[in-house]
Amino acid sequence: MAPQPVVTGLSPKEGPPGTRVIIRGEFLGTKATDLLGLKICGFDCLLSAEWVSPNKIIARTGPAKGIGDIIVTTRSGGEGISAVQFRALGHHETIGPLKESAVWIDEAPSQNFAWGRRTLVQSGLTPDDPLGLSTEGNEKKNVENLRELFPNASGDLSQENFSPALFLLENHSSTTFADLKAGLNYLNRKVESQKEGQLSFLKSNAGSVIEQLDTLMSIKEKLQADQSQYGTQPLNVLEQEIQSSIKESENIFTDVLLRKEKADSTRAVLLALSRHKFLFCLPNTVEKRALAGEYDMVVNDYARAKSRFGKTEIPIFRKVMEEVDQRILQIRRQLHENVIKMPQSVEQQRKLIKALISLEVQQQTGTSINDKLRNIDPAWDAIDARAKYMEKTFKQTFEQFAGKDAQGGEKSKNRDLTQPPNRVLFCEELCEIAAAQLPDLWRLGQMYFTGELRGPNDPRPGDFKRMVLNAIEKYCVYLKVAICATDAEARSLRQSVGFVWPISHSSHDIFKSWLPQCLRYTRITYATLISLDLPSPALDIVQKFIDETRLQCFSNIFEKATQKCSKLGENELWEMGVEDFPGATLLPQRMEELLIETLDEAQQSCINPEIREGNLMETESDGQREVSLRLQKFLLCFCDVIQELAFESHKEEIPTHNVSQLLGYPNNQQNSTLTSGRFPSFSSSTAVTWEQRMLCCLANCAYCNKSFFHRVGKLFERYGYPLSSLAIETARYSVNKLFSNILDAYVEHKGDPLVGTIEPSMYLGAFQWDAEMNIGQLRPYAHECCDNLVAVYSEIYTISPALLRPILEPIVLTISEELARLMSCVQQFSPTGAVQANVDIRLLREALRLYTNDTGRNYFMEALEAINPPLSNEQIKKADEILDQVKERMKLQLMCFAVKEP
Repeated sequence: MAPQPVVTGLSPKEGPPGTRVIIRGEFLGTKATDLLGLKICGFDCLLSAEWVSPNKIIARTGPAKGIGDIIVTTRSGGEGISAVQFRALGHHETIGPLKESAVWIDEAPSQNFAWGRRTLVQSGLTPDDPLGLSTEGNEKKNVENLRELFPNASGDLSQENFSPALFLLENHSSTTFADLKAGLNYLNRKVESQKEGQLSFLKSNAGSVIEQLDTLMSIKEKLQADQSQYGTQPLNVLEQEIQSSIKESENIFTDVLLRKEKADSTRAVLLALSRHKFLFCLPNTVEKRALAGEYDMVVNDYARAKSRFGKTEIPIFRKVMEEVDQRILQIRRQLHENVIKMPQSVEQQRKLIKALISLEVQQQTGTSINDKLRNIDPAWDAIDARAKYMEKTFKQTFEQFAGKDAQGGEKSKNRDLTQPPNRVLFCEELCEIAAAQLPDLWRLGQMYFTGELRGPNDPRPGDFKRMVLNAIEKYCVYLKVAICATDAEARSLRQSVGFVWPISHSSHDIFKSWLPQCLRYTRITYATLISLDLPSPALDIVQKFIDETRLQCFSNIFEKATQKCSKLGENELWEMGVEDFPGATLLPQRMEELLIETLDEAQQSCINPEIREGNLMETESDGQREVSLRLQKFLLCFCDVIQELAFESHKEEIPTHNVSQLLGYPNNQQNSTLTSGRFPSFSSSTAVTWEQRMLCCLANCAYCNKSFFHRVGKLFERYGYPLSSLAIETARYSVNKLFSNILDAYVEHKGDPLVGTIEPSMYLGAFQWDAEMNIGQLRPYAHECCDNLVAVYSEIYTISPALLRPILEPIVLTISEELARLMSCVQQFSPTGAVQANVDIRLLREALRLYTNDTGRNYFMEALEAINPPLSNEQIKKADEILDQVKERMKLQLMCFAVKEP
């Protein structure tokens, strides 16, 4: 006896009745006739079973429920076991002639196998392919041609006119001959298995067949007995019952037909509602989508409804379409309001305009309601609204920033000079607005004129051009008003445009230093406009304004440089470094450095033309005349500096922060080494007095007259400016006159004590210790103190090194005492201010340690302790790093103080 069948695999593992399952396992039968039984979830599925191999059976599930085993029974191995289970998902409900149903069930005869077994369902009989081959890649082609070749044939196996040739052409046109031979063998095996199955069926059910024959013989005998008893017509009663049954069945059938007709009517109504659901829901749908901003969907839905129901004669459809038209009319009104509503992006406006035009065009056809709202030109309305909004934004921005200056005029004296004024902020904001909105206006206009957003009317290019020019002119007018730097310009602007910036005269000077910033903002906007390919008249407006601003910026830069030049004397160290002119100081060199810095700044900020800008230095132009005028004022200012150093430095008892007032020293203990010191032209019998400083001024005048002013002219030429001979000659005449005046004058005093410059220099430029500042180097007062001490040291050393300690020690003591006093007067230090003060005091203390007595050291300590709040560890670390850096940079200045025994 063979081993017991074992089911080890199942695919799929769940499904409804009629599911085709593949059963895999071991010992599932040696052949098809060996398979005696197959139960899935307790239901017999032998009739649908197809034995493939001892390891594979294909079957279809029956009307079972729940989870159950797959039991295979074979002749050779008996009833088997299952290692897997199948999950039946419900069952089909059988509907008979007496079962109420909402649908009509077509009656169809069930098909039988050749050997008499009846299938559960029709689909269970027919395999995927009779030859057992895959039909993938064998799509039916040329169906019409095949019908012409086989007019009375069919490729369906179930039909009487089945044609094998047509079947192969329809289902296996691409199958290879080898595969067809394999399919033929498969078909032969299957036929043989069916024949064997018939014989097996008869053998296995021989008892049942004999019982049926016995039953038929019993029926025959009984029939013969009834005929002998009741005559030749024993079926009259039966016939009457049959007739009654027929009548009743007809009544039932009629009732079923009525139900079917009712079901069909209901189904037709539901189908009509389902088919036209789109139309009945359209009024609410378009309204909801309009509220959600889905105007494209509104246009599509309305176009679809118009194409399908626009000309309908059905009353209910016409009524619904009238309601839809009313909703669309409301949406058009809303769209037109949204189109001209600002602010919004160009893409949003474009979307709204296209939707509005589409709805208007669609509503014009077949409806009279369109006459109630006829938009003239929504695209032009959008352009006009955007232009007006831009001008309104310009005006509001001007009023906002100008109002701040008008309200805060009294506080302007206390404002932070490092923060940009409101006029600069206004220029920045206005340029950002123009750079954002002018391109949007231009893009919208281009869409309009290219036809993308054009309405029913002709475009108006002239009006659009005036609109763009007017917007750019307004932009430039507001900028002119904002950058107005003189009262005369303000009066002129008031007469021309009707308004000015509400600001006092003193604020003009503050604003001048910010003018390059405003020019840069304007250039950025100008570059944006150039990229739009605007017409030349529009760009020329901005170019003219930029050229005027560049010239004004140049004037302001040189005016600021002239002011700096007027203060060069404040930091004059009287260092003689001009070889050709002994006694001449580095003051001209510093003026030249300032001039180079000014020219570089002018080149970078305004002189160098950018894209589509003019050349300011053309011959006989306003720019050339302005350059000559500014150079002349600059050189004359330098002459005034020399004059101030020569005639103002000898005034007594007038403490200033000028280094020039700190260089006096006792007129004694002269020695023979004087001739090799700082003033080598002086003899040993003449002390270096304040009058000798006048000689330095005379040397500076001669140097300027002979070569320096000519070098300044060459410097201007090197930077591309035209040579201004008039400015050079005027400056030479002035310096010659000054030279004559200095020879007739003497200096009257030696200056205040060195310590008198500490406090003014400490608070130079409205400096405050409680304000945040940039750190990384010494404050000017510490630099000046060190430099002056070095100068005094060198002068004393030239005369007598022995006088260094007696003279420097009290000076250092006074410095330390003054620092302690000044630090104690400061109520609060900012974090960076505390670090800066610590670095300044510690540098002075360590640099002057050899010339500091105990009292001086105590004063230095008091000055450090007066810093409030005390420094944290992190601040001390930062101060140490800065101190080391400053020492490295100042090692030459501090070197002389490190000599113990000079």
